[in-house]
Amino acid sequence: MVTQAGTSEVDGYIARCPKEVQGNLAKIRAAIKAAAPGATERTDYFQMPGYSYPGYDYDGMFAWFSFRKPHIRLHVRPPVIQEHSEELAKYPLTKAIVSFPMNKPIPSTLVKKLVKASIKIMKQKAK
Repeated sequence: MVTQAGTSEVDGYIARCPKEVQGNLAKIRAAIKAAAPGATERTDYFQMPGYSYPGYDYDGMFAWFSFRKPHIRLHVRPPVIQEHSEELAKYPLTKAIVSFPMNKPIPSTLVKKLVKASIKIMKQKAK
């Protein structure tokens, strides 16, 4: 279960975005929360909705989401993008961001897979 420390801030972030993307932002948020049981939801790191577990580098941050027209973006640890590059080939990418078209359904299964991979990379780095 994701803790509610930043819930009102995340709700506010979504509410400030255009109405036509709020549903997809809620879907990407739900997918991240489902993939990250016990994570803290917050907005104090990069001023966008993010998720963390205490005790790791980058203040435990492993995933974020954001809106930048015309995309809803999932931010993960950079190795995740490299490891899943074939699967992500149809999406615009940066070193740490996958951009999903704002007018298409969010691929929740893919989001969960990427978030879990980001958590795994964070935990492996700590060893």
